[in-house]
Amino acid sequence: MSTTTRPDHRPDHRPDHRDGRRRPRRPSRLRRLVAGATAAAAFVALSGCSAVGAPAADGTTSVDYWLWESLQLPGYQKCADAFEAENPDVTIRITQYGWADYWQKLTAGLVAGAGPDVFTDHLTKYPEFVTRGVILPLDDFEATADIDPADYQEGLAELWKGQDGKQYGSPKDFDTIALFYDEKVLSEAGMTPADLDGLTWNPEDGGTFEDVIAHLSVDANGVRGDEEGFDPTNVVTYGLGSNGAGDTNGQTQWSWLAGATGWDYTNAPVWGDEYHYDDPRFKASIAWLFGLVDKGFLPSYERVGTAPNLVQQLGSGQAALTADGSWTISSYARLQGVDLGIASVPIGPIGHPVSMYNGLGDSISAQTDAPEESARWVRFLGSDACQTIVGDEGVIFPARPAGTDAAIAAFADEGIDVTPFTDLVADGDTVLFPVTNNAAEILSIMRPVMDGIYIGSESVDSLDAVNRRVNGLFD
Repeated sequence: MSTTTRPDHRPDHRPDHRDGRRRPRRPSRLRRLVAGATAAAAFVALSGCSAVGAPAADGTTSVDYWLWESLQLPGYQKCADAFEAENPDVTIRITQYGWADYWQKLTAGLVAGAGPDVFTDHLTKYPEFVTRGVILPLDDFEATADIDPADYQEGLAELWKGQDGKQYGSPKDFDTIALFYDEKVLSEAGMTPADLDGLTWNPEDGGTFEDVIAHLSVDANGVRGDEEGFDPTNVVTYGLGSNGAGDTNGQTQWSWLAGATGWDYTNAPVWGDEYHYDDPRFKASIAWLFGLVDKGFLPSYERVGTAPNLVQQLGSGQAALTADGSWTISSYARLQGVDLGIASVPIGPIGHPVSMYNGLGDSISAQTDAPEESARWVRFLGSDACQTIVGDEGVIFPARPAGTDAAIAAFADEGIDVTPFTDLVADGDTVLFPVTNNAAEILSIMRPVMDGIYIGSESVDSLDAVNRRVNGLFD
């Protein structure tokens, strides 16, 4: 959902809804692109990008493909090599940028006519791309006209259907949320990995999950959070790491808490037009989470700063547990001196754990000069062949079951049990990433308020007025 942290990442599901969430049946022109000609020319001069779909030096047609995740680049280069072997008339050129640079350069490239033919797309971005006419429906091309949702983990293909019923992205991967920990830290606390199994949580007293967080919190004098004399103002290790306030979707921050109360973001699985940030269950979940700061169990907003890094928090011993996305597994596995373990997020009031279910897709730019070749590449990206190659890299969970199974096996070969992530999908214990219009406007409304709640300058009751503003965008 992928890890130069994609702040908010992976997708969907549909029926059968239990408490508002899906039970998957397993194997199964841009916001006015107003930047003037001067800025566009400057971008071309700086980037040196050639026109999309340009002929390659060897006479083949070149298709430019962009992605943002460096750890995924090797797998997709192998896919490009395999595709070119089967399609000698096409050359694939892959460009990778970090998350922030990616979207800035993509927007500038689309303005300048120097963007990619095909690019990795995000659920928060594509609705506006559709509205502005900068991506093409895959239905328009022979190679991608027959995308079958049944070929992918349930619900992923539907996430990429626009309000017009057309397909604007080919499912690429998915992600869920689980808890990372260092087994040595548990041992020092007199605990074992089994003590993290079946934890319960509620927004009133935090359940056994808060008991564990408290015990794993340690102050500068070595006193634990559940012991007399614990100093919440001088903490060395926090029981739970922080990835910030969570903005609009709180994928790693609070989606797995609020979702476990039965709360859902909007009034429809996809393309909802009414948000529920004023729901008492959501407000109670947020109040509990950020209330951990005063208890000394969660680092303050000031402590983690504006660019928190959960991997570093765990690796440095600043946090004992971190709730993070499956796209970060390989980053955690690279931590030196950490005996990595993964546990499920806790069971909520609805009787089971819940994770956000998010996914990326591949989209075709409307400015491409090689639409048919681009569609052939997108088709290959969504095939068992490519997704198994990517799965074998052990970095993410590809969208097709064969690719998912390859990834599970690759992680197992590294001694990493990833079932806390994949069981959530198999059991349908997920809540959909909110795919709606007005994503940028909602972010501008929600970000300062969520930051304020985390800091302590705003009350959770301020979400009532905020929700009215958000829903007013759909009037």
